[in-house]
Amino acid sequence: MSDLLPTFSEGLIARLPSVRGSLTANAPLKDNTWFRVGGPAEVLYKPADAEDLSFFLKNLPSDIPLHFMGVGSNTLVRDGGVPGVIIRLGPAFSAITVEGETLHVGAAALDINVARAARDAGLTGLEFLCGIPGTLGGALRMNAGSYGSDIKHILQTVDIVDRKGQLKTIGVGQMGLSYRLCEAPQDWLFLALTLRGKPGDTETIAAQMKQIQEQRTTSQPIHEKTSGSTFANPPGYKAWELIDEAGCRGLRIGGAMMSEMHSNFMINTGTATAADLESLGEEVRRRVKQKSGFELRWEIRIIGINQ
Repeated sequence: MSDLLPTFSEGLIARLPSVRGSLTANAPLKDNTWFRVGGPAEVLYKPADAEDLSFFLKNLPSDIPLHFMGVGSNTLVRDGGVPGVIIRLGPAFSAITVEGETLHVGAAALDINVARAARDAGLTGLEFLCGIPGTLGGALRMNAGSYGSDIKHILQTVDIVDRKGQLKTIGVGQMGLSYRLCEAPQDWLFLALTLRGKPGDTETIAAQMKQIQEQRTTSQPIHEKTSGSTFANPPGYKAWELIDEAGCRGLRIGGAMMSEMHSNFMINTGTATAADLESLGEEVRRRVKQKSGFELRWEIRIIGINQ
């Protein structure tokens, strides 16, 4: 396959509102995802703050496609790139403050940093976040969890902005959270969250976080080009067991492979395209469906167009 990346016309920027944040045409995304594949964003917008973002959305033409992206830990960008605008939150949305048993956290804060802040404040219940890659906003979008807990268990409220630029605070009951699922409208962009912890012993919390991280190191291919779990567990079953039973551990398509270490992790071995990875995932789904009758649901978000 050619190493040449697809490109978009730079004309879209002329149609966008003037903002204090940055607008970049044909912005490379390959190095901003953990798979290290994919084409560019037609336009990448990094808002200066919530007011800048609200203004942008209020004045954005309705026909322009819009996507949100964190650190790309759970996103597969197709090789043809992403038409329209990708919004990526920066440092202005990553602050973490603690008041009593409540944490106020920007959606761009890394999950592990939230876990560390809770530990330092002597708050338990958030240790599981140190085992989840990516940002808190991304974790909320899929109700991410590990080691017996998930975002739903600790969430109180969410500050959001919608496609019309309206800023709102939403309660946890309105988010439609269930196992690896958030039914909040797709055009809601999460800006900040309030989380609750419980008083705990700092040393005990630290020991639990260390144990979680050691378990990840020994059981998951975290040093590979991967995006964490590929498929959600069907009720009462483990996705990796179904994948094994279908003979897909170590399965390869092009440069994409299901990990030998953990068969529910998909890996770019170094030469994969996004098409290789998506094709591999779909082949795994086909074989699991044929073998066990289960239709695996992607945990990885796939965006963009094929080349």
